Order: sequence, then C-alpha cells, then structure tokens
Amino acid sequence: MDSSAITIFVLLVLSVYFIATFWIFLDRYTLLRSRIRSEIHSLKALYTGQSKSVSSRSLIFTYLSRVNTPNKAILEAAVSDAIRVSTKGLTWLSIMASTSPFIGLFGTVVGILETFSKLGTHASASLNVVAPAISEALIATAAGIAVAVFAYSFHLVLKRKAYELSSLLTSQSEVILSQTEA
Repeated sequence: MDSSAITIFVLLVLSVYFIATFWIFLDRYTLLRSRIRSEIHSLKALYTGQSKSVSSRSLIFTYLSRVNTPNKAILEAAVSDAIRVSTKGLTWLSIMASTSPFIGLFGTVVGILETFSKLGTHASASLNVVAPAISEALIATAAGIAVAVFAYSFHLVLKRKAYELSSLLTSQSEVILSQTEA
C-alpha cells in the first residue's frame, strides 16, 4: 500500500524530532557531566582546605576573578548564568515531548480518513482491505509516542543533572561567602 503525502510528511517531522532529541540529549548530557565533575573537584578542594577559592576550571572562577571581594550578588549571577547556559535545549526537549504525540495522531487521523474515502470507491469493504490501511495509519501514532517517551525521559535526566550542577555551584558559593565573612 502506498502512503499518503501527509503520512510521509508526519513521519519525516517525527524523524527530525527523534534525531534532534538524541542530539540535544547527548550534547547537554556530556556538557553537564563534564561540568559536574569539575565542580565536584573544586568543591572537594574547598571543603578539605586544599584551596581558598574555586578551581580555575570552575564555572564560578571567571566571575570571582573580576572582583576583589566575593559577594552574594556576583556568586548568584555566576550560578544563574552557568545553569542558563548549561540547560539550553531543555525547552526544545519539552516541546518535542509534548507535541510529537499530537503530530503522530494527526498523521493517523489523516490516514484513516483517506482509507475510508478510498473504501467508498470499492465495491466491497472487507477486513482484508481495511486492516492494512488502518495499521499503516497507526504507525504515525506509534512513532509520535516513541519520540515523546525519549524526549520526556531525556528532559528529566538533564533536568536532574542541571539540579546537581546548581547544587554544587551553590555549595561553592556558600563556602566562598563563609570564608569572606570570617
């Protein structure tokens, strides 16, 4: 059975979503993992007294190097900026997770409508004619759900990693502030 142009277009859009979902996840996951490792190292050095300031690899370092005395405002700005940059793409994952099932459903509805319109031209409408066309139309819904599952799961994983990074940066900020107040 030949697929309609709309079904092919829907599957093409969902394929782009699928590729983008994995691209965003792999890019952000490796970035967040790397940054979390750096911040863990920096925080351990602060906790153990090996260092009086954050590591030069820390995301906060650039901000601290611009001021004579660390203050709460500059540290909050550093944390906020680091999280904003590190979580780029999460909105797209959320958009793809929420819209892909509807795109798939649209493809299914159009496929079923086309099937029923073609049945009107046939003399007999047996299950042998209807079943393959309906099952082909349902592929679009399955594809939309599959994309949504990955996009939503990846969004949650990255959100958790961003929380870990935020927590580490905030902890370092608190240690730095406690040292300046002492």
